[in-house]
Amino acid sequence: MTPDWCTIRAFVSSESPFVMSVFSRRTALAVLAGAAAAAPLCAAAQAPAAWPSRPMRIIVAYPAGGVSDVVARALAERLAVSLAVPVTIENKAGASGVIGVDAVAKAAPDGTTFGFAAISPVALNPHLGRSPFDPARDLVPVASVMYSPVMLLATPAMAARDFRTVLAAAQARPGAVRWATSGQASLGHVMLEQLKASARLDITHIPYKGGGQQMNDALGGHFEILSTNASPAVAQHIRGGRLVPLAIGAPARMESLPTVPTLAELGYPAANLSSLFGVFAPGRTPPAIVERMNAEIGRALQDPALRQQLLATGNVPTGGSASDFARQIAAESAANARIVRTAHITGD
Repeated sequence: MTPDWCTIRAFVSSESPFVMSVFSRRTALAVLAGAAAAAPLCAAAQAPAAWPSRPMRIIVAYPAGGVSDVVARALAERLAVSLAVPVTIENKAGASGVIGVDAVAKAAPDGTTFGFAAISPVALNPHLGRSPFDPARDLVPVASVMYSPVMLLATPAMAARDFRTVLAAAQARPGAVRWATSGQASLGHVMLEQLKASARLDITHIPYKGGGQQMNDALGGHFEILSTNASPAVAQHIRGGRLVPLAIGAPARMESLPTVPTLAELGYPAANLSSLFGVFAPGRTPPAIVERMNAEIGRALQDPALRQQLLATGNVPTGGSASDFARQIAAESAANARIVRTAHITGD
């Protein structure tokens, strides 16, 4: 049987961390040498001059009206102009983003379907044994779009107003400090387990199912610590003094809260996690389409109006190459795998 050199060449040439974990450097070079003769044919097959010639859709893995949906719609508006085709948004929410990402994974790899989601369904859920898709086979990282800082907030039930005092309280009274997250095996839960392991603390985890009840209980002082993504609603409660920011999980301090340190600054880099959001394509989407889409997203993220829209919601625009995005996913996936094993986290 004649090898499908176009598929093999694209697979090895992707520089994805998933791929390079399968092929040694020497093997990869040998395969590429064998496929060199097919390069012109592959280029023609993978870079159709007419793309995009049909309407496109972006599947958003979260409900309409939320911050991620608003950002995806703003991005779609700019892509529709730059690509000169209609770009529509389709919301497929549920299972913390897994349902929407699974819909992308099962779509045709023809450049008409992309997805917008946090990387947790790709970098965390597979380690919990509850992923209906194989991230390495069924998805292609296209572009990082933004990161959403994870904020640690003191509720009215916590007298302490700085992070180190909270840690001291947790050490003095094991199990007495309660930390609420958006759910079992959520990013906030992973952060908590990383912090417990690093600081050797006993903090009680309070998992919720959904943000509405979690926020109501936080304001009512039903627990001491709340971890949640930055949002206009959270900013409003901070300004009103009902929630007090203690620390954030993010690569850098937030412009709107310059005095609030990151967990890395406080000495807990393993717990310094934020929600990274980006665009994905179905597996086997031609590399030329991925590269073009990445470039268009990068240009859109340079739009001052879009950047300001992101910053106003507490989120930070990112960008970068598709391979950079793949490396970020691989690094977080490896870190999640370690803490899931160590802390015996399950998806139940």
